[in-house]
Amino acid sequence: MTQSQTSQGHTPRRRGARLRRKQMVGLLFVAPAVLLVLVFFVVPLGMAFWMSLHNWPLLGRPRFIGFANYANLMQDERFWAAMRFTVYYTVIVTIAIFAVAFPLALFVEKARPLTRFYRTAFFLPVVIGFGSASLLWAWLMNVDVGLFSPLAFRLGLTEKPVNLLAGFDTTFWSIVVMVVWKTAGFNMIILLTGLQGISSEVQEAARMDGASYGQRFRRITLPLMRRTIALALILSVAGSILAFDQFYIIADGGPQNSTVTAVYWIFSQSFVSFRLGYGSAMSMVLLVLLVTISVVQLRLLRTPEGM
Repeated sequence: MTQSQTSQGHTPRRRGARLRRKQMVGLLFVAPAVLLVLVFFVVPLGMAFWMSLHNWPLLGRPRFIGFANYANLMQDERFWAAMRFTVYYTVIVTIAIFAVAFPLALFVEKARPLTRFYRTAFFLPVVIGFGSASLLWAWLMNVDVGLFSPLAFRLGLTEKPVNLLAGFDTTFWSIVVMVVWKTAGFNMIILLTGLQGISSEVQEAARMDGASYGQRFRRITLPLMRRTIALALILSVAGSILAFDQFYIIADGGPQNSTVTAVYWIFSQSFVSFRLGYGSAMSMVLLVLLVTISVVQLRLLRTPEGM
């Protein structure tokens, strides 16, 4: 065997060994992320599903009951009422967030005096935790020592201090305003990133062709921002479906349990009634709903080339 034949025979082996080394290096790089996903998502998800198949009290021995929790869930009117309210809240607050966030993103997109100040001011509420923001809003809405009701009375807008948490409408819309104030800045930044990713040359060419601002917005801006809008929409919808802090801290599910969300009811059944298995079953149903809605949103908002 000649030297050239020997070298040709070893070349595939060397390439194969080099490829395997690269694969091992790649696996080592992704191993921490895979480990985090396994420990903090896959394993808890499997445990939650396993718990949903049991009568799992807080104290005592779990008893396997199969899919009895899911059968009972189908007849739980309180849970489905909470789900209907959650969907209603999600639709309203998502529309409200985008109605505020998109104009803010358009306003701070162009460089003008105080643009950085405006961006910081609009984004500032985002850094406040939902629990802290809810506590702040609960104080502002207090009928005796708060700000809104006494201020309205002193300005002559109301005949007497009004308890904003006494009725469903005032409670619900006050919480919606708080959530929009808290989260609109985050969605503004996401939408601003999409706006800045659109080539100015495309906009300038359309402007020179005589396209108005409205035509450029409909024909250029919105189509090129589909992926950005999809991301912001999925995050907003997911966060709204999982709403808990604001309804628990501000309204405590009231008045008359009219603002009980799905997560609030799961919390109540799991950690107040100590029905952990039943709460896990409700969590699985909520997870399926959340995944389904996210998939539908991706399909509806994907670009012709795919997301």
